[in-house]
Amino acid sequence: GECFERNAEGMLKNMAIHELALLVSFYDVTVENIESVTADKEFSSMQTLPGPSGKEFTDFDKIKFTIKTKTGKEVSVAADRCGGTDSYATVTDANGEEVFRYWMPDEEDKKTVQELQAKYPTAMPYFFTQDPDYVTVKERVAKNTVTGEEAEGVATIAIAVETLRVAEYLTPVLMEQLK
Repeated sequence: GECFERNAEGMLKNMAIHELALLVSFYDVTVENIESVTADKEFSSMQTLPGPSGKEFTDFDKIKFTIKTKTGKEVSVAADRCGGTDSYATVTDANGEEVFRYWMPDEEDKKTVQELQAKYPTAMPYFFTQDPDYVTVKERVAKNTVTGEEAEGVATIAIAVETLRVAEYLTPVLMEQLK
């Protein structure tokens, strides 16, 4: 319950927001363009737990779903609060066969993670796996501030707003499917 209360905005607006931003950026996912959303009921889990305050919070502890767009794209997202700090993305062909997989952290990043864990033992573990990406984003945004050049590869405010709209749309739809 502590995790649900600390992250009361919900899993889709917290842990899975980065994946949703990728869907908005690269897969033509917008609230208006979503044709259907299907929860994977075997993988997904939703719970109502009391937080430290005593108030109850309902959220996903695991969620996997597939979005089909009106423009014919299909993409799935899976997230697990208890799945550790490693992350991966897979691309499959039309037959469901995996054609590419990306893991984070890679072998080089794992060394950095160990160094940062030793240096900052009380920090949240996922900060360390995402550290190289945070550095890159900060450098690009700082350069934009100084030079006015576009911050390449950084989500715009418009993408961020649409991503939040998608998260707010998906949450009740998926909760209803998992009742």
